[in-house]
Amino acid sequence: QLQLVESGGDLVQPGGSLRLSCTSSEFALDHYDIGWFRQAPGKEREGIICTYGRDGDTYYADSVKGRFTVSRDNAKNTVYLQMNSLQFEDTAVYSCAADPPATFRLCVPGVFSSWGQGTQVTVSS
Repeated sequence: QLQLVESGGDLVQPGGSLRLSCTSSEFALDHYDIGWFRQAPGKEREGIICTYGRDGDTYYADSVKGRFTVSRDNAKNTVYLQMNSLQFEDTAVYSCAADPPATFRLCVPGVFSSWGQGTQVTVSS
């Protein structure tokens, strides 16, 4: 399993933006499928964006499509989650996850074997 570290969570007002980072000191993340997940209090963990190392294909959940984007900086071995137009319902703990490239691509927690510790994003006025 990889050791992943997320950062960038914060308190932000509705309509604001944040950028989360996910990095590993052990492995080159460009070879891995990366998922961003979030879990709000009392809710199940939700896959919001998954990006696939083999071809760069990316899945966006409807709840974030058009507002959130993912990018990789291979020189920094970091995957970013850019979140714009944040809403109250985006409040959650955000985690990144990684797994070797898969044949069957499902953006669900059970597919990913390595996880970060999570970072809190709170949208509040």
